[in-house]
Amino acid sequence: MRILLFLFSLLVSLAHADEFLDPAVAFKPSVRALDGQTLEVSYEIAKGYYLYRDKFRFAVDGDAVALGTASYPKGKEKNDDNFGKVEVYYKSVAIRLPVERNASGPLALNLKVTAQGCADAGVCYPPQMQPVSVTLPDPATTPSASAAGEGDESGMIAATLKNAGFWAILAFFFVAGLGLSLTPCVFPMIPILSGIIAGQGHKASHARGFALALAYVLGMAVTYAAAGVAAGLTGTLVSSALQNSWVLGSFALVFVVLSFSMFGFYELQLPIALQSKLSEESGHLQGGRGIGVFLMGALSALIVGPCVAAPLAGALLYIGQTGDAVLGGTALFVMALGMGAPLIAVGVAGGSLLPKTGPWMEGVKKAFGVLLLATAVWLVSPVVPPVAAMLAWALLLIVPAIYLHALDPLPPHAKGWQRFWKGIGIVMLLTGAALLIGALSGSRDPLQPLAGLRGTAAAPEAQRLPFERVASVAELEAKVAAAGKPVMLDFYADWCVSCKEMEKFTFADRGIQARLAAYTLLQADVTANSADDKALLARFGLFGPPGIIFFDPKGQEIKSVRVVGFQDAAQFAKTLQKTGAAG
Repeated sequence: MRILLFLFSLLVSLAHADEFLDPAVAFKPSVRALDGQTLEVSYEIAKGYYLYRDKFRFAVDGDAVALGTASYPKGKEKNDDNFGKVEVYYKSVAIRLPVERNASGPLALNLKVTAQGCADAGVCYPPQMQPVSVTLPDPATTPSASAAGEGDESGMIAATLKNAGFWAILAFFFVAGLGLSLTPCVFPMIPILSGIIAGQGHKASHARGFALALAYVLGMAVTYAAAGVAAGLTGTLVSSALQNSWVLGSFALVFVVLSFSMFGFYELQLPIALQSKLSEESGHLQGGRGIGVFLMGALSALIVGPCVAAPLAGALLYIGQTGDAVLGGTALFVMALGMGAPLIAVGVAGGSLLPKTGPWMEGVKKAFGVLLLATAVWLVSPVVPPVAAMLAWALLLIVPAIYLHALDPLPPHAKGWQRFWKGIGIVMLLTGAALLIGALSGSRDPLQPLAGLRGTAAAPEAQRLPFERVASVAELEAKVAAAGKPVMLDFYADWCVSCKEMEKFTFADRGIQARLAAYTLLQADVTANSADDKALLARFGLFGPPGIIFFDPKGQEIKSVRVVGFQDAAQFAKTLQKTGAAG
């Protein structure tokens, strides 16, 4: 029956030959040497067409090399009329092909690649054999493909985990989580959780603080586990899709609403009927607040997840390579527990150390409200104009400074703590004033707000690196092949905080700009997270920006040198030196 269907599809193709692409146009193969013992065969697949995963065949002329077992990426499942349930590839596919050499030195190879595909419109092509040529370099002069990506931190993490046992992997992820808890990405969670506990007033205790913190961390952990499962199934970071101005603005609004409740403008609580219903299930977490805290933990993880740079990128790279959804979910859950361990400590300490009653408690709540507002400003800073962010920070410093009596005279016999807080208020007032003056005078750097007043403002637009944008894998490969000199590819997104830091502190450095004059500079803007953006990221095993890839003058990636995450000018200069092309 399948044979009859296949013959029928061929007849249809003959009858409608003018409506379908020639197979040589629909499926374009290319090959490149990843190192002296590994080839990568890539197919560019036309829109509306696909290739079968199990129909690839490879052969090589001569006996100088023997081809090993090919390694295929995960495809898309499809119920095919001709072959039943199969795995297929759309748009593009890259296949690794190990080579066993019988001779040393560079080898010129003539490879015959065979593939079979169909059009979604209903026609299937017979297997197509196409010849491609490649020069295999001497293994002694090229790094091993097994070390691909190991030059960057995420690649080294993935390589470290490659042969580890299940429990060793979980232990590693827990320790990695503890390390991530010390990064600025996790700091915004502390005022959120502390504010929740502070809001309990006289009800705060060791047990209650622990219970609330545990609910918050479990919400965070479940979210990370879902990301791990998604990485195991698809090899992509689901939460990156949430990093756009609308979503970040919505989450920032949530924090503003929460902060206003800390200032006493209103009290946030569930309807009384729902509180009564949930109280029966939430036990000692009265009023259903345990569920709310759990949800806040989940939202916080979604927001700051893409910020945790190399360790999380390495974790997702490893999980994506294994394709193991169970391991992915368990590992990311354990990592989140490691990240949450200090938060649980904050919960326990907060429950016992925060004042139970009195006006000081109101002061603590207002302080946490300010921190929640700061979290909101931090969230939207990458997607709003710099002047708006500077004005927001200025207001966030000036208004609380006034409440700290920065402008009020102290009583003659003021106590030490009164003098201390007035001093903090004065510092905040001066810093906020500097930001306000700087924003109004044209400065856009919150770290140097008054630089414009002395004529040393940040580099103008004309002095930025002359990046040329690439929008697809095919466009990238064409530009790299035509460059004739070293190439640097920068992955960028509007919502990527580290990308903005690289622009402001690294790429703006005159020494770095002088070194990069020898390079063709390409940039992939993956802000939209489109299919082409995902394909570009997947081409290099990345889950999101920032990421910088280097190519030699022959168009081959320098796999031992990659940048994942932020590097300052001094560190980036050392990275450029490793490429062998920096001046």
